[in-house]
Amino acid sequence: MPLDPQAQVLLEQMKAQGMPPFDQMTVAQAREAGLAFKDLEGEPQPVAKVEDHLIPSPRGELALGVRVYTPTGEPPFPLLVYFHGSGWTIANVEVGDAPCRALANAAGAVVTSVEYRLGPEHKFPAPLEDCYLATRWVAEHAADLGGDPDRLVVIGDSAGGNLATAVALMARDRGGPKISQQVLLYPATNHSFDTPSYRDNADGYMLTRESCRWFWANYLSSDEDGRNPYASPLQADDLAGLPPALIVTCEYDPLRDEGEAYAEKLRQAGVPVKHKRYDGLIHGFFSMTGVFEQAKQAVADAATEIRALSR
Repeated sequence: MPLDPQAQVLLEQMKAQGMPPFDQMTVAQAREAGLAFKDLEGEPQPVAKVEDHLIPSPRGELALGVRVYTPTGEPPFPLLVYFHGSGWTIANVEVGDAPCRALANAAGAVVTSVEYRLGPEHKFPAPLEDCYLATRWVAEHAADLGGDPDRLVVIGDSAGGNLATAVALMARDRGGPKISQQVLLYPATNHSFDTPSYRDNADGYMLTRESCRWFWANYLSSDEDGRNPYASPLQADDLAGLPPALIVTCEYDPLRDEGEAYAEKLRQAGVPVKHKRYDGLIHGFFSMTGVFEQAKQAVADAATEIRALSR
């Protein structure tokens, strides 16, 4: 279908502002530019409580920061571990604040947003190990957080969706924690750039093919790393035993096809999957509830799946 009118206006505004693609910036410039996306998230919703915690690293490194959002209501709540997107390179828990608040309220869940380390300073698998550590911490501290360890969900968008898929794989392979559901929002699932959606949406829709190459280069140390299933879950030999998944893709997105291919590969492995493509939308729309009406619907759709865990 045609590009969503709200997306068209946003892209025209960004073009008028002269914002270059990320691959034409330095890392510092990209991180500064990424902060502007917070303005697209809309008014942050109030929640019952927001707390910051530090998780000790088992390797003696700096402690890992997480931000915990608690909704109103009676515990125990479902537990969501949220991994923000932005190419493993930019953004932080501040940029992900509004979507975490919206999810906490809509899903009636405790949401833990993870301040994982970023590339290129910290290459794969360091960001992933941070996300796995945070997921274990949430499971182990479920009672303290007012959550139910039997309703543990990993969720992420874009690069964060990649991290969520990989944490689910890692939890299966390492014997825990038990994850009840994975919610993958236009996830990066494969270190490859030759799908029809990469060709059709290479330029002009905010996330470009060359920017994707740049982000991957910041995350990985080598092409060999890109063949590791913890970096490219679509290349995993076996996806059996993974938790049920909700996978969201959007039409005008270079990552569309690999997200949909991952949904199909999960189905073939016997994993229950629900997939929804948002036609007319561009990459990153989920967190832009201040711009896109469909973003609010996407939050509601994800919340419906998470709430179903209570039944």
